Amino acid sequence: MTAAEKVGLHQRTCPLCEGMCGIDVSVEGDKVTMIRPNKANVWSRGHICPKGTTLGDLHHDPDRLHTPMIREGTEWRAASWEEAFAHAECLARGVREKYGQSAFASFGGNMSGKGFASGRYMMLLHGLARFAQSFSSSSVDQLPKNVSSHLLYGNMWKIPIPDVDRTDLFVMLGANPAESKGSIFSHRDVMGALRDLRARGGKLVVVDPVRTRTAAAADQWVPLRPGSDAAFLLAIVHVLFAEDRVRLGHLASLVAGVETLRDVAADFSPERVERFCGVEAKIIRDLALEIANARAAAIYGRIGTCTQTFGTLASWLVDVIAILTGNLDRPGGSMWSTQVAPHLDLAPPYPSNASVTGKPSRVRGVPAILGQYPASCLAEEIDTPGAGQIHALMTLGANPVLSVPGTARLDAALGQLECMISIDIYINETTRHAHVIFPSPSLLEQPHWDVWGWPWALTSGGHYSPALFDPVDRPPEWQVMARVGAIMGGVDGPDLGALDDEFFAGMCDRAGIDRKVAFDALPVNGPERVLDLCIRSGPFGDRFGANPQGLKLDDFKAAPDGILLGPAVPWGGKAIKTPSGLIELAHPHFLADLSRLEAAMDDTDADLVLVSRRQLRSLNSWMHNLNTLVKGKERCTLQIHSQDALRLEIASGDICEVASEGGTVTAPVEITDDIMPGVVSLPHGWGHDRRDARLGIARLHAGTNINELSPARMLDAASGNAVLNGIPVTVRRIEAQA
Repeated sequence: MTAAEKVGLHQRTCPLCEGMCGIDVSVEGDKVTMIRPNKANVWSRGHICPKGTTLGDLHHDPDRLHTPMIREGTEWRAASWEEAFAHAECLARGVREKYGQSAFASFGGNMSGKGFASGRYMMLLHGLARFAQSFSSSSVDQLPKNVSSHLLYGNMWKIPIPDVDRTDLFVMLGANPAESKGSIFSHRDVMGALRDLRARGGKLVVVDPVRTRTAAAADQWVPLRPGSDAAFLLAIVHVLFAEDRVRLGHLASLVAGVETLRDVAADFSPERVERFCGVEAKIIRDLALEIANARAAAIYGRIGTCTQTFGTLASWLVDVIAILTGNLDRPGGSMWSTQVAPHLDLAPPYPSNASVTGKPSRVRGVPAILGQYPASCLAEEIDTPGAGQIHALMTLGANPVLSVPGTARLDAALGQLECMISIDIYINETTRHAHVIFPSPSLLEQPHWDVWGWPWALTSGGHYSPALFDPVDRPPEWQVMARVGAIMGGVDGPDLGALDDEFFAGMCDRAGIDRKVAFDALPVNGPERVLDLCIRSGPFGDRFGANPQGLKLDDFKAAPDGILLGPAVPWGGKAIKTPSGLIELAHPHFLADLSRLEAAMDDTDADLVLVSRRQLRSLNSWMHNLNTLVKGKERCTLQIHSQDALRLEIASGDICEVASEGGTVTAPVEITDDIMPGVVSLPHGWGHDRRDARLGIARLHAGTNINELSPARMLDAASGNAVLNGIPVTVRRIEAQA
């Protein structure tokens, strides 16, 4: 596209989160001059958040990398692509010759799924690289939900979504869509939908230790002691059985383990869990009966339910309550999406009959969960000598130095690697340790079709965004990923076209599409033909002519504001892929973790516990280099209840030391009664104080890294997920307000 052709208004989807907001991007030559909401977008209809307006700032950020970078000692220099590939290959070969392939590992971040190529070619990269250990941000924020879905339904990605538009009662735990817009929950405007719910006579209940902006908009806020969600939910299950209010309805022939669950729940009465949860027994009983009595009820738990000591139990029990009340797989309850382009179906599934747990980690002996190790184990696997020690690491769209517990140890460990290759847009707190960085294209230099938004939407549809700018002097991103995978796996002189054809052929086989038919129709290598295959082989697709009225990518290219096809419909038994063909309500993996919960209920001695919080103008750790988003008042504050502040002789604005088993940080205090007594809160994603990270704006707003307080040893044992909420801390004033 020439500079003259770029002038004007372009319709795109903001790729930053599950909100998938439609935007109008004004361009003059090579410059983005304005971004505003696209009111004609059929999905978002003009809704947008502050982050979506900054994609131009991100594209033009002077700190963004445009060429490969090679680190020599403490100095960085720009390199050609071929020189960077050659240097990476030399480093990887050296590690392989000294230690073997067992020394190679990877870490994938949330943004790895947002790129047009990276979201579709991660599987090829990993297949070529043969990493001995894989880590990702999934074990920081969502793995309990993957585990519970795998055990309940036989598919880790079969995660039910709340049907907020058709429900009468919405119960939300550990989620704050006023800040996140929705997490594993895609909706054009969640807060607008919640207002509509209340306007039509429905009710919103938010269960959270903090009166978030979402909780403030609710009919009822239920403050809950951090980490006690599983006991709270089990008490609701107890009431459903004790009051004879279990109604499986249309699910009756699909559920196994009801009587076992009845026996388990008998020990968790509201009166028994009351002290542990900090919630009166009557409130629990009343809520259980409200759910049972509602015409339709949706129960939704997200990051707050995952990032705690009993994340898997809490994730499981959210679904259990929906199942016991007949609110799973029905309008107004929790449902599964029907995707236009079901990308996840083109990847080999984790076998439904395979164990959740795998080989124990080398150092701590923590098992792999669903094929990956806990992110908090990465540091020890690098800095502990012995067979299988990690000496080579690849990171993609990740900043684990800020996002993973035990950050100080990880920061030091990364400096010991003999080969670290990163694919990223910045030299950040993590990639500053890399030996080679391959820059990703900006979000406006690549097309977009959301891989991680539509799976969590209860509206079937799609929106294709063409690239606005042509990246200069760089190979296509899918080729970069394939070459990095080949380098890490020791594949010499890879034929990238042949590798991609083989990769695509496997997808055709899994989609049930004749290879020759697909190759004849889609001969050009790259991620666009993967998307076209997904659409054509999906439930609304043309199946390469077999369904002439069906859809293909060209239909979406001709619809710049997107295409919607209607609301989700029930799946019935075809959704269940467990070996028994039934929803395994009482899987032994869940039941085995209950003894750990029982023990915890007797230990409520912590004076103060820490929880994290999300912020609308942040996206994890990497949007803080944009002045538009970070300017204004200090946002990295320690929130504390007025009773605790009085007891500790702390005033608003004081600088306080917060200490835990994991470490010590300082932060200014914000006193608020929108938090439970005994609970303090810090936002996540901050801590930009490393001088050799090239993030000029972020360094001026460094903030405090909450993960310096998160002990690496604290895990949800059933999933290996990090514990970021409910961490015992002490707080003391070290400097009075000015």
